[in-house]
Amino acid sequence: MTGTTPRRRASGIALTAVLLGATACSGEEPAPAAPAPAERALRAVERATDRAGSARVTSTTVMGSELSIEAAGALGWRDDGLTGTLTITYTGGTTAETMRELGTTSMEARYLPDAYYARMGDAFADKLGGRHWIRYDYEDLESLGGGAGAGFADQMRTSTPQQSVKRLLTADDVRKVGVGTTRGQRTTHYSGTVDGPGTQTVDVWVNDQDLLVKKVERGSTESGRLTQTAYYGDYGVRAAAERPPAGDTADFEELLGRETGGSEPS
Repeated sequence: MTGTTPRRRASGIALTAVLLGATACSGEEPAPAAPAPAERALRAVERATDRAGSARVTSTTVMGSELSIEAAGALGWRDDGLTGTLTITYTGGTTAETMRELGTTSMEARYLPDAYYARMGDAFADKLGGRHWIRYDYEDLESLGGGAGAGFADQMRTSTPQQSVKRLLTADDVRKVGVGTTRGQRTTHYSGTVDGPGTQTVDVWVNDQDLLVKKVERGSTESGRLTQTAYYGDYGVRAAAERPPAGDTADFEELLGRETGGSEPS
């Protein structure tokens, strides 16, 4: 394999955990901004979503010219952290090109409270002594440089629906936008501007059970414009993730260490 350093490969793989997807809702009726009632409504959404504990998600992410992915699976959120399993498919960008070089266009991602695991294909496993899984400790992910590393660990840990509501509640301009229909459900649309790398906006669509049906987050990164969209449903679904066998797993820090030592994984 030529033209791709272990750091570039690791960075490209790490980017795969962003959970997002894009489709428009329809039929919204304009409503006057009402920050105080919006905040009260979103507090109810926060409580309901916390209680639900899990959901199915379908999502897409576009990060400038670097990354375009689709994801589908189930995620759970409890006091001890994030759990779940997603299938992630690379649909475009330089990261997709890197993954094709590694012999894969989709992968399984497992989320546990302390780390994220990515299952690579056989071609990549051949470079790791037959090991198929890469483990990314959330703290270690902060060491990634450039757009790949900026806030990535936080994105991993805050990708669930109630975290989008928590972010929106920090906005000074949070407001009700209107009422419409999203994926066949009557929903109320809330929006606001939040702190992040540059200006970021968060929009959520909430059903009559105070549960998110859709969320969209937009902002800017060093790699370009970021749009993250996700759809949620089947709240309360079982969302489990088994830790891969240690003998079939390589650590992200190990890959970086081998790069520093000037040798490729064997």
